[in-house]
Amino acid sequence: MAAACGSAENGNTENESVKEEVALKTETSSKGEWTKLFNGQNLDGWTTYNKETVGPAWKVEDGVLYLDASNKENWQVNGGGDIVTEKAYDNFHLKLDWKISENGNSGIIFLVQELDKYKHSWNTGPEYQLLDNDGHPDGKIEKHRTGDLYDLIKATEEAENPVGEWNTSEIIIDQGKLTFILNGVKTVETTLWDDSWKELIANSKFKNTEGFGQYQKGKIALQDHGNNIWFKNIMIKEL
Repeated sequence: MAAACGSAENGNTENESVKEEVALKTETSSKGEWTKLFNGQNLDGWTTYNKETVGPAWKVEDGVLYLDASNKENWQVNGGGDIVTEKAYDNFHLKLDWKISENGNSGIIFLVQELDKYKHSWNTGPEYQLLDNDGHPDGKIEKHRTGDLYDLIKATEEAENPVGEWNTSEIIIDQGKLTFILNGVKTVETTLWDDSWKELIANSKFKNTEGFGQYQKGKIALQDHGNNIWFKNIMIKEL
C-alpha cells in the first residue's frame, strides 16, 4: 500500500490539534465551526439506519467507536447494521480517523435518506470506500479501493496507511462540488447532480437504483460490511 504523505508524527500532531480545537466547541452545530459527531463516550446522536436505537455490535471504548463483527453467525441478534447521524447535512466538511481490520471492508456514506422505501443507506447515498486494498477481494476491482468514490470514480492517488494503522479521511461538499481527501491527499474531485454525474451513475452498478445520488441533503452513515472497523475524532463543519 502507498504510504501517507507526511510523517506519522506530523499527522498525529495535527489530529491532536484539531481534536483540542473541537473540544472547545459546543455540541450544537454552528456554521463554520467544527462540531463533534461522536462524543467519545457513547452513541448519542447516532441510530441504526431506519431504526430508533443502535445495536450492541457498535461499541465505544477508550474514545473509539467500533463495529465488533465477531458474531457473524447470529448477526441480527448481535445488532449490526449501518449507523447514521440524527441530523441531515447539505454543504459540509466531514473529517474523521479510521482503521480497518485485516481483509476488511467498510465505508462512509453521505446524503443518506431514511425512508421506508429505501432498505439500505447505500440506496441513496454515495460512498467513500474504506478497504484493506491488499487483503479484500474488492481491492482487485477498479473504483472499489480506499479513497475511491465507490464504483463511480477511481482515486487519483493512493494514500492509505497499512492495515491496523489510523487514517484520516475528509469529505467536502460545497455548492455541488465534492472532494475526497485521504491522509492529506486529494483523491476525488467531481461535481454532483449535473449531466456528468448522471452519466457516472448510468455507467455504475447503481444505474437501476432509484434515488441513488439524487438528493442534495442527507445524513451521514458509517457502514457495517461485516468486518471490524474503528472510528474516532468524528467532526463536521457546516459550510
